Amino acid sequence: MDIPPLAEVRRRTEKQRDAWWTVLLVDPVATPLVRWTAKWTRLSPNQITWGSLILGLLAAACFAQGDWRWLAAGALVYHCSFILDCMDGKLARLTGRGSEFGAWLDYIFDRVRVLVCAIALMGGQFRSTGETAYIWLALTVVFLDMLRYLDALEIRKVRQGMRKKLLLRADATALADGEDPSDGPAEQRRPEPEADAEARASGASTPRISTPRLFFTRFPGYVRFRDFLVDHRIRTHLISGIEFQMAVFIIGPLTGAIVGVTIGAGVLLLLFELALVYRLLLATREFERVMASYGPEDLSTAQPADSASGASVTR
Repeated sequence: MDIPPLAEVRRRTEKQRDAWWTVLLVDPVATPLVRWTAKWTRLSPNQITWGSLILGLLAAACFAQGDWRWLAAGALVYHCSFILDCMDGKLARLTGRGSEFGAWLDYIFDRVRVLVCAIALMGGQFRSTGETAYIWLALTVVFLDMLRYLDALEIRKVRQGMRKKLLLRADATALADGEDPSDGPAEQRRPEPEADAEARASGASTPRISTPRLFFTRFPGYVRFRDFLVDHRIRTHLISGIEFQMAVFIIGPLTGAIVGVTIGAGVLLLLFELALVYRLLLATREFERVMASYGPEDLSTAQPADSASGASVTR
């Protein structure tokens, strides 16, 4: 396989926006390694995923010792594990060898790594100090990691459901008005529900959901901050799951402040999740306003809500 120069590899493999920890501390190492791996080895993305898990288990073994030198070693190995965790996806994008099973494997191994490292880190500290607070911290870390993933899945499900309902309603309205909604696939004719307000200002006649417009109206200073981060490829989710993991398994062990760092990171992660829920609330309100703008729904042609949205009706 002809491997392109590093600049092209960066363009192909690095996400347009990513966590600040990944952009600043992982990509500068992972991307050159991905190019080298693709050029000189036959390693597959799934093999790298397995390597990431093995290093994660090794980090857990270090954490379990409890001594500060082992904690520092565990933090270093954990960071190496995360580098490999980022490399598998990059290698898949560069070589075209990605698979649905590989995505599942990466997801499951991530959860296993967090679970095992949390138990090992806090269990090692409990064995060394006898402080029961570490037991509660282990449960907290596992709970927050689970919560953020469940929250992300449900938010995505709700957004997709709103988008599909909006597309179906727009097409039904177009048919009722004698228009032809078959100019192209509905998924291509309209943007995501969270499309920027420019789409509305461009003269398009179809109402669209624009969560950022509502959010930016309430927090105007946020736009400048967001633009600065975007210019540096950093997403605005500054305290998301990745930063939470790095705080617990790298910063805490290296600084010797495991309790304080874990509690602080946990609080910030919860605030971040609340911000996501708030944005979802704004999106649902805008969705209801847009749906109402179409007028009363013709129930004779409407599909059931669960069929139209593609979302489960059980919660």
